[in-house]
Amino acid sequence: MEITSTTNTTGTAVAKTGDANAAISSDFETFLRMLTTQMQNQDPLNPIESADFAVQLATFSGVEQQVKTNDLLQSLAQQMGILGMSQLAGWVGMEARVAAPVYFDGSPVTLAPEFPAGADLGTLVVRNEAGNEVQRISMTRTDGTVDWAGVDESGVPLAAGVYSFELATVVNGQNQPAGTVEAFAEITEARLRDGETVIVLDGGIEVTTSQITALRAPRD
Repeated sequence: MEITSTTNTTGTAVAKTGDANAAISSDFETFLRMLTTQMQNQDPLNPIESADFAVQLATFSGVEQQVKTNDLLQSLAQQMGILGMSQLAGWVGMEARVAAPVYFDGSPVTLAPEFPAGADLGTLVVRNEAGNEVQRISMTRTDGTVDWAGVDESGVPLAAGVYSFELATVVNGQNQPAGTVEAFAEITEARLRDGETVIVLDGGIEVTTSQITALRAPRD
């Protein structure tokens, strides 16, 4: 279990910053040479107004300042990302509640189905990683959270792997859209990718922090 940070993005960002600084320095030297040449070759009878030079310098200075500001903001964003990663260190080893497929290895999986308004009865539909239905279990709204044992009708454990869940319900004789079923899964890693924090669950399943609705200590 670890917390890692994707270095390719940081390396690219540093390279882009270096390129921008080098470009702005080169452009400024070119600008000064052009300005000097312009002054040397101006018409003595119709010299360029000093105000025009001031405008050109101010314009270039503004561009240079904007580049430096962007660099500063990028640096601050990277620091904030590192700070967020350190705060997520305590998440590793915890169990996250998410509406996403989960990895089953023989241990019961805690499920939290969401019944639509007007539906008190439902059917938990279980699918394997290939999307094939492997089980249907009757449920009621009062069941609340339940532990899915992952065994068939004969009590034989299903194969280890990734499973997804949905809730089928009927209201006033009409089939309702598949209801959401959240599940608890262990957090094994946190990654920083393209400026976004990615949480890795048991089995290599990746979710974002916004998908996590609850955390709990792992059960023995």
